[in-house]
Amino acid sequence: MTAPLIELEGVTKRYGEGATELMALKGISLVIEPGELVAIMGPSGSGKSTAMNILGCLDTPTAGQYRFKGARVEALSRDDRARLRRQYLGFVFQGFNLLARTSAQENVELPLLYRGDSASQRRSAATQALAAVGLAGWERHTPAQLSGGQQQRVAIARAIVTEPAVVLADEPTGNLDSQRSHEIMGLLLALNRDHGITVLMVTHEPDMAAYAHRMVHFLDGRIARDEPNPHPTLQAPAVSPGAMA
Repeated sequence: MTAPLIELEGVTKRYGEGATELMALKGISLVIEPGELVAIMGPSGSGKSTAMNILGCLDTPTAGQYRFKGARVEALSRDDRARLRRQYLGFVFQGFNLLARTSAQENVELPLLYRGDSASQRRSAATQALAAVGLAGWERHTPAQLSGGQQQRVAIARAIVTEPAVVLADEPTGNLDSQRSHEIMGLLLALNRDHGITVLMVTHEPDMAAYAHRMVHFLDGRIARDEPNPHPTLQAPAVSPGAMA
């Protein structure tokens, strides 16, 4: 049998010691199969962001196991975790995190620059990634010349330019209005459905979570519920550059 893409088993995370100790995660177990679109939900302080940091190899558990494609991630060196992150993971943040004075093209090229790809490889891959998110022709625009929805599309292009197995999206629609939020969710849905990219998304918004195959609810450092979505939203407004301004 093929191993799951991601497995957390009995994962805990403790910050501080003694009177200042905080148990952010209290022995969570989670399995993610390839090609899933999972919404991770819960109130502030529930542990969902800590779990996402561990899944993204940005932090390590205090105890328990994290397996990615069967490999024990928590046992890897910092350099090996960085290599895993560069090769398999893409990140999308609520605040876009684009370089302000840098073009869309150059922002999308950054992960490839860190990976050591040649200039021609970076240029070709970034152009393709921007076209995939509906921004062909916008390569030279800086973030100040783009709407919020367009900036998030650039951020998604940056996340997928390395052809990752997993995109981790932290409140990807948190700074957008309703129309742009559904456009971004339609884009993530298409990447999941048409390209097989596994998507793990933190969200507070039930209508955004409705696109997911599963909803994992965190509460007080534990997984309170992990349930399939019997009626996921299957369509969203079509990708249209003209509608993004």
